[in-house]
Amino acid sequence: MSYLKKEIDVAGKKFVVETGKVAKQANGSCLVKIGETVVLATVVAGKEPKVGIDFMPLTVDYRERMYAAGRIPGGFFKREAKPRDSEILISRLIDRSIRPLFPEYWRNDTQVSVLVLAYDGQNDTESAAILGTSIALWMSNLPFTEPIAAVRIGRIDKKLIVNPTKDEQKESDLDLSVSGTADALTMVEAGAKEFSEAEMLDALNLARQTIQSICSIQKQFPSKEKITVEAPIYNEELKAEVEAEGIPKAAEGVRIKGKEERETFWSDFKKDIKARLAEKYPEEAGAIDSILEDIFYKKARELVLSQKTRTDGRSLDEIRPISIETDILPRVHGSTLFTRGETQALATVTLGTPGDMQIMDEMTGEYKERFLLHYNFPGFATGEPKGERGTSRREIGHGNLAKRALRAVLPTEEEFGYAIRVVSDILESNGSSSMASVCGGSLALFNAGVPLKASVAGVAMGLIKEGSEYAVLTDIMGMEDHLGDMDFKVAGTRNGITALQMDIKVSGLTTELLAQALDQAKQGRLFILDKMDAVMSKPNSDISVYAPKMVCITIPVKKIGELIGPGGKNIKKIQEENEVKIDIDDTGKVFISGDKSDLVLRAKEMVEDITTEPEVGKIYKAKIVKIMTFGAFAEFLPGKEGLIHISQMADKRVNKVEDVLKEGDVVTVKLIEIDDQGRLNLSMKAANRSNS
Repeated sequence: MSYLKKEIDVAGKKFVVETGKVAKQANGSCLVKIGETVVLATVVAGKEPKVGIDFMPLTVDYRERMYAAGRIPGGFFKREAKPRDSEILISRLIDRSIRPLFPEYWRNDTQVSVLVLAYDGQNDTESAAILGTSIALWMSNLPFTEPIAAVRIGRIDKKLIVNPTKDEQKESDLDLSVSGTADALTMVEAGAKEFSEAEMLDALNLARQTIQSICSIQKQFPSKEKITVEAPIYNEELKAEVEAEGIPKAAEGVRIKGKEERETFWSDFKKDIKARLAEKYPEEAGAIDSILEDIFYKKARELVLSQKTRTDGRSLDEIRPISIETDILPRVHGSTLFTRGETQALATVTLGTPGDMQIMDEMTGEYKERFLLHYNFPGFATGEPKGERGTSRREIGHGNLAKRALRAVLPTEEEFGYAIRVVSDILESNGSSSMASVCGGSLALFNAGVPLKASVAGVAMGLIKEGSEYAVLTDIMGMEDHLGDMDFKVAGTRNGITALQMDIKVSGLTTELLAQALDQAKQGRLFILDKMDAVMSKPNSDISVYAPKMVCITIPVKKIGELIGPGGKNIKKIQEENEVKIDIDDTGKVFISGDKSDLVLRAKEMVEDITTEPEVGKIYKAKIVKIMTFGAFAEFLPGKEGLIHISQMADKRVNKVEDVLKEGDVVTVKLIEIDDQGRLNLSMKAANRSNS
């Protein structure tokens, strides 16, 4: 492959693309540079197709080398190990962007590897990674014949921005990632602060226009001769026999409402027909399976398009029955069981102290994550024996979608200082378990007493499209996801969208069709919110008795050292005496938490005493620490002593200090002066007058 270098202008920012320079033994490779961020994308495929599988064996690995940002990995092992969640999420974005564009029967092992080699702290790697992947695939011999591109859209002060920098992303109320070809979108992922459907559509249209211009430039790159992929050719006699029995059986099967009954019916029929045809066609069991799956696929789609009804008897915009139970687990800080049709999520909330925040060691730097959402999908949820061997990429992706949906309505750390962990355990699944996690998570947070700004619900939309005829489906179940042309998940409040995810398998998705899907999703979301509000419409006024009690105060930054004390003496004393935990951040926020409210409040007073500046005119309780002939020294704040002159001890004349005071006495004093040398002068006489 000869060396080639091109520049691609995207909204005033230049992507510099180089090929034929590195990784030349891969089927395709590409270096993409934006600013001082550099990404390497490579693609490699097996030479022969894998036998006996019915899916495309594609693996995408996006990895960030910490040297790219001039950092050494944290932790005990100073090298990159398993991918972080952030890397897995971008791997999924790439996978979802390119997978629909390969031929249906491509069965060769395919590996996409993307490495971040340099990172400037501002220019995003995500769009560069997808652009590099597209060019590497386009120039390779793999059967990838339609370039793709990706953009990130933000919005600041109501103005949409293409590929915002990291600083701009912090100010943005939208984080929208979109990929697609010149003719169609293939993937959408978004987090937003209650965007209206019209606002989201405007952002999607801007993304589409930008993608089209990037795709047209990619076709200027040379491409190798592509591997041809042939669809399987079935024995015509076999196909006719299978169709003769299969078509009427599929027409009957797609009308069976229950998932288990429907799957059992179809599985029994497949076993029966394969057994009867085994002698005549001894080596065609796989072909029989494929023919039958094609028949079922067509009949299920036909039912929706021609009769405007669905397998379980619902209308196109009808949502399955919903049941909700809150506060169902003892001792748990917040819990909800959310069931919609045959999908069930158990959402729980745990409140922790700032010390429970997760330390994130990312290429972009280290930070603390206050809000955690973990999604678990065990095998029993679909009746399958599946061992738990760590968190899957799908679980990480679904959890991130639910997390985005709920993050938009969380109280600020100043309003609610707790670390928050939501866990969604999927107990049963037949479609849209991530949206059940959003609904259950929102209610569990209410149950835990977290003051969310609003309830959040989510609904999964589907599409079946043949030519100009189409049907948009609300609240799709698993079979409709598998057989449909779009999986479109929308979550939000009554005021707008907070998260969106879309995977599209077909072209021709017009703005009008998208608008209809968004509007239908809104109606579904409002219906679910009504059901949720009927059970719990606002947060509990109190948190669980089993949650830690916590208060937060802010002290001057210069007082942090004073609070900690030499060798941690002061803070250790407060913690031990009151059975509390104290967390201090660099801005002067002090979080005090413990199991007993009265001890937490006493610890708060002790912190305030240590960090409070003496205030002239203020009255204090003071302990006499030293008697002198001219007066007494008293400690009125921890570590703060002042002089009570003999003339300030009473309204009448005092001849001798010992006549009035002795060491250890506790008296009421008023700070009457801080002189030019910083000396603190106290008065019992002035305090008595103020109290009288």
